[in-house]
Amino acid sequence: MTVTTFLAAWFLHLLAAASPGPTILMSARIGVMEGLRTGFFYALGCGVGALIWAMAALFGLAVLFQIAPGVLWGFKLAGGLFLLWIALQMWRHAPDPLPKADVSATPRSGGKAFRFGIATQLANPKPAIFFGAVFVGTIPPTASPFAVALLLLAIFLNETFCITVVARVFSFERSRRAYGRVKQTVDRVFGGLLGLLGIKIALT
Repeated sequence: MTVTTFLAAWFLHLLAAASPGPTILMSARIGVMEGLRTGFFYALGCGVGALIWAMAALFGLAVLFQIAPGVLWGFKLAGGLFLLWIALQMWRHAPDPLPKADVSATPRSGGKAFRFGIATQLANPKPAIFFGAVFVGTIPPTASPFAVALLLLAIFLNETFCITVVARVFSFERSRRAYGRVKQTVDRVFGGLLGLLGIKIALT
């Protein structure tokens, strides 16, 4: 695997990890209601959940793709369309308000937040389709075990970092208000970029 291929796979996952979805929306809510500490343990759980999906895709679906190359094409098409769907949802829901704080909420323990993060990630169809259809298609069959291990580490760090940042941002009232003022523009720009990626993947 070349450095360019590695960086492309890393950046593609970073965009997917940062895109609005169940885990990101939940991290915003946790940040608002329970603070950074709970949000960090939740993010660790989401990172582990992403690793589970990634390993399942790499070590299971990769074999299927070798046996039936046409399936890979179908997954790429499905993945591209899925990214377009995410982009459309981002565009449509850009004007939606942020969740309101609940001062009566009691922060959960680190262990409970960690397990909740894993459960949220495993119940989320977004990573299942992304890793099975989009991500696997960016990794060459000749990639060394070391390169794959580095990529898996990058996935864990991407997921944990993005979700922790969201929880941190929404734990500050000032930052929350500032994002709320530009949310519509930011979400629609990000959705447009993700939509272009989806078109590229579907047509490659």
